[in-house]
Amino acid sequence: MSGHHDDHDDLNPTFTTGYKPGAKKTAAELAQLDAQDESLQKWKASLGLKAQGASDKARVIIESMSLEVPDRADVVMRTGTEEDLKRLTQISMTIKEGVDYRLKVKFRVEGDVVSGLKYLHLVKRMGMKVDRTEEMLGSYGPAPQPYEKKFLPEEAPKGMTARGHYNVQSRFVDDDNVTHLLFNWSFDIKKDWD
Repeated sequence: MSGHHDDHDDLNPTFTTGYKPGAKKTAAELAQLDAQDESLQKWKASLGLKAQGASDKARVIIESMSLEVPDRADVVMRTGTEEDLKRLTQISMTIKEGVDYRLKVKFRVEGDVVSGLKYLHLVKRMGMKVDRTEEMLGSYGPAPQPYEKKFLPEEAPKGMTARGHYNVQSRFVDDDNVTHLLFNWSFDIKKDWD
């Protein structure tokens, strides 16, 4: 690894060698496939694949990200508006050291199908990279109700050296390399909940 490494590179998704996403199809094109199969059409409609304008582009609205901890109320970070994102830069979430937790994201898809949606984040402490996460969320059709994706459980770091302030940069990106949201937030690892 070279000595110079751009943070932006850390927020680029990895790709499997030899994998090429299939040809892009609109929701309308997908809805028309196998039009004579009634049960398949019902299944597609349940996924939100209804015939609609072919010019609609996929738009992903990340409504919130939450920290889910057993036996505690979720800590919700609203991300749906510019005000919400600005507020996130002004506060810091507290995480008790050694606690089991998971992140979950609530989002909506509008316009067209989004393919290969991924979540990436880069965590730094005192300017040094300490963690990079990349999580595949999947492909989703447009729907009026939000989707919710829970990530794998993790354990917060523990011990005196783990306690402190951490800065995070998060990015939601799809197979077409469209960034749907890029934002900053922070947390503090403490001996106990505040």
